[in-house]
Amino acid sequence: MRVSDIMNKMILYSHGNTHDINHFLKVYGYAKTIGECEGLPPDEQETLEIAAILHDIACPLCREKYGNTDGKKQEEEGMPLVRNFLDGLVEKEMIERIAYLVGHHHTLTDIEGMDYQILIEADYLVNADENNYPEDNIRNMLEKVFKTDTGKMLLKAIYRID
Repeated sequence: MRVSDIMNKMILYSHGNTHDINHFLKVYGYAKTIGECEGLPPDEQETLEIAAILHDIACPLCREKYGNTDGKKQEEEGMPLVRNFLDGLVEKEMIERIAYLVGHHHTLTDIEGMDYQILIEADYLVNADENNYPEDNIRNMLEKVFKTDTGKMLLKAIYRID
């Protein structure tokens, strides 16, 4: 099963929640673009793209269980959901990396790996728009968190930051 099949499965999993679907499609688009521009190896690119599609897989469960989509709860609940969702669809090693990425996509410290860095950047690019983050927040992320040339360029261009 490849990325497009997993995307279709995730759209079905989202039960018509257009916000969730639009969000993960936008994060996927940015992650794919950044990964390709930064020259990720094909296997790492595929892992990144699947993680971008699944990064908020726990949101429906968190809404039901906790009444919100708190980032830390998403991370905790997301890892087992990813393992179950992908079981038999991709290699076990890839499943574990994707589960790790989903389980850390709100953790901005100790970022290990370009796939992790790019997922953080792609999700932030979308969240900044959806949540109307103020300019000082965007500048802070640019200075302290964004590392890829492509991610920095996109952040500056989209949010008109010098």
